[in-house]
Amino acid sequence: MEKENKMGTMDTRALLLEMSLPIMLSMLIQALYNIIDSYFVSQINEAAFTAVSMAFPIQNTFIGLAVGTSVGTKALMSRYLGEKNLEKVSKVSENALSLTIFHGILLFVFGLFFMEGYYKSQTDSQEIISYGIAYSRIVTMMAVGIFFQISFEGFLQASGRTKLSMYAQIFGAVINIILDPLLIFGYFGLPKMGVRGAALATVIGQVLGAILGFILNKKKNPEVRLKGLDLDFKIIGEIYKIAIPSVVLITMTSTVIYFLNMILGSFSPTAVAALGAYYKVQSFVFMPVFGLNNGMIPIIAYNYGAKKPKRALDTISFAIKLALAIACLGFLIFQIFPEKLLKIFNASDQLLDLGIPALRIISTSFFFVVINFVANAVFQALGNGVLALVSSLLRQVVVLLPAAYFLSLSGNLNLIWLAFPLSELVGFIFSTYKLKTYATYKISNPL
Repeated sequence: MEKENKMGTMDTRALLLEMSLPIMLSMLIQALYNIIDSYFVSQINEAAFTAVSMAFPIQNTFIGLAVGTSVGTKALMSRYLGEKNLEKVSKVSENALSLTIFHGILLFVFGLFFMEGYYKSQTDSQEIISYGIAYSRIVTMMAVGIFFQISFEGFLQASGRTKLSMYAQIFGAVINIILDPLLIFGYFGLPKMGVRGAALATVIGQVLGAILGFILNKKKNPEVRLKGLDLDFKIIGEIYKIAIPSVVLITMTSTVIYFLNMILGSFSPTAVAALGAYYKVQSFVFMPVFGLNNGMIPIIAYNYGAKKPKRALDTISFAIKLALAIACLGFLIFQIFPEKLLKIFNASDQLLDLGIPALRIISTSFFFVVINFVANAVFQALGNGVLALVSSLLRQVVVLLPAAYFLSLSGNLNLIWLAFPLSELVGFIFSTYKLKTYATYKISNPL
């Protein structure tokens, strides 16, 4: 590489916006298609919507596996790009693709054998179980599409080509949005497939997004040379060193949601639907922050590898300001328009009664949440995913789940929602402390 990559030369504020905005836009569209997916499913009935809501922990887990592996891959690739080591960049990409295939096989086996037990552990409603199995088996057994899509998008992001990664993600999401009503309700002579149609629309969009991602890497990403597959366990170990904490972090979130569903299910299935509705609409707030983080990670990793600490620190400072602005907007929307947000899902009067206070109470945590997310991304960019894992353990396992359980003993459903801001406050205290004592020191004293 004769020419310095823009991540080492461009003004950091302009660079972060240039790299993050395309990902933020694509993630907003991703959030939109999740909303639209749930909107069409809710038109079937509330049981179908509840079933898809119960599927969220599973989908979040395998997407977390893909995203976590991509985070490890991107951090390594960007670091090697900063060191001008293109051979290592290609080796990382080849091993990442091997992991992608392995993960897809794992999900196929899980979807084939374990879906019925998963739903029966959460509900006795045969209708919800039937809808859930029909939907979840398709999205898990064909999850290899989203694994490849996220991998190829990550390769583009690692070299600073976030606009191209946006094209792949938007393309897959738009395909999903178009196919949803066609396959769910059987328009234009297509079969009426119900929840199976929603699942099939999702996986078709993911596969087509992956194909476009591959083409863009081959034609537009010369710094990443896709030669084939490789199994270098040293490189895989380096990827997992960063990725596993991130994967565990997201998997842990899914596990917590699973147990929250069980706690809320003791009140009513509608309480579970209220939590599911929250997780759908909060994606409009958190997806842009995830996009911001995805743009930030390669910038920090590159400049850390290139021994340019001021650029890395300036990027973190600006990212925090942008994240807080997003949180402020999200908080205002949740406080002012909770009823309108819930009515997206054809909410019954009972769901409105339970969901409106839920959205208002939980949204008070947004300001803490976004700082926690940015801090975790900084830790991952520096190759220390363990700190991100500890932060999430503290928030969700040590505080959120126990607090939700003990508050549920009061018999007052609204008290359970207070567990969210409480847990994020604890995480905020930990994250800000570690940003100052670990991240700032490490960046300022590169090896």
